[in-house]
Amino acid sequence: MLTNYVYKLRPNQTQTLKMSNWVDMLRSHFNWCLSDRITQYSQQFIQGNYCDIRTKSEACPLTSCVSKNGATGEPWKTSKTDKEGKVKNPRRNPGDIQITALPELKAARPWFAGIDSTVLQQNVKRLDTAYKNFFEGRGFPKFKNRSNFTSFTFVMGVKIQGNKIYLPKLGWMRFHKSRPISGSFTIKACAVRRRQNGWYVSIRIEDKSIPDYTTKPLKGVVKVIGCDMGITKLVHLSDGDQIENPKFSTTKKTKRTLKIRQRRVTRKAKGSNNRKKAAKKLGLFHQKISDKRQAYQWKVANKIVSRRVDAIALEDLNISGMMRRCRVKIDEKTGRFLKNGQSRKKGLNRSISDASWGELILKIEYLAAKQGKVAIKINPKHSSQECRNCGHIDKSNRDGEKFICTECGYHEHADIGAAKTIRDRALNLVRGDSAKPGVSA
Repeated sequence: MLTNYVYKLRPNQTQTLKMSNWVDMLRSHFNWCLSDRITQYSQQFIQGNYCDIRTKSEACPLTSCVSKNGATGEPWKTSKTDKEGKVKNPRRNPGDIQITALPELKAARPWFAGIDSTVLQQNVKRLDTAYKNFFEGRGFPKFKNRSNFTSFTFVMGVKIQGNKIYLPKLGWMRFHKSRPISGSFTIKACAVRRRQNGWYVSIRIEDKSIPDYTTKPLKGVVKVIGCDMGITKLVHLSDGDQIENPKFSTTKKTKRTLKIRQRRVTRKAKGSNNRKKAAKKLGLFHQKISDKRQAYQWKVANKIVSRRVDAIALEDLNISGMMRRCRVKIDEKTGRFLKNGQSRKKGLNRSISDASWGELILKIEYLAAKQGKVAIKINPKHSSQECRNCGHIDKSNRDGEKFICTECGYHEHADIGAAKTIRDRALNLVRGDSAKPGVSA
């Protein structure tokens, strides 16, 4: 079994300063590696064939590199054979090349030698993961700044004794041991992260003698509960229960406090100590909101998963699409911009972000797997506009939280009806067409 434990560190002043310097240097190294890959791609695959000055002949970028100064400038390595006598592929990927070039980086910039070698290697692999996500359809890797690069990772050399942890080149460090670690677990990796109120460590531990969580097969599912995410209420359940939405960052008091603290930051001189203090206060308030939201979501997820059901039917939401900006409208005659409803949608986007449906769904899936239950993703299209009595779908069926079918007159709570529809769709998926609508969870 593989799991993660998070603890708050208690570093001394020297260790705090060293970790802050590490984060700054690793961010610079990440940005340099990304810039090097972008430059090499532009030179090799966009500019086309070129003339090699040394050989005075035309060279192809697929077989040789234009720039020899970058870390990705030597893509070829000595051919080797495996045990069966086959020649291995001599071409290296950019990640291997940049990891191989780390000794040259330390020789050119001696201050990088103070960072543990595995931390530098994991920094390059972090960029590899970003490129892998890009090739799978996500966004292109972005250059990092101080706000979105706050962590580094160890993969070996980490030791724990009591309430102390040893990190290579940082030494022994105390931490708040909020939960014990069994002696049968081995440490696989360790990520150190800086937050507004201090440094935290996330320890990945593994015990091969403990089997992983096993979920119940779909054929064994008998009872299902449907969940419909909302804003007025956080979750509507198919059994009629509704879970409140505290709206941690969109209440009147919270928005006023955020506005005041943000204004205090902008009114201070840039680079001054007073501005740093005001920014830290603002950051601590944001972290307090985030911690409250996380704690409440775990409570809600436990409440949903602990019910006597075999499966939880969840909406397969495209949250980023729901929060996308409205299309621009332009008057054909005058060329001026027309109202497109974006000012009203801005408040809705903030409410969706505050509800954090994606994080809540992940927590429900995790706890369901932990208890051997199944979490089923269901397409929520027209779930709140479909009549459960006659199946008629019409946008006018719903008026706020009221649902009145324009075809047969059937009426109920719109969101609870949507949760029941999601439950029935999950039952149809599990059992096939023989599932009857309206089966209670």
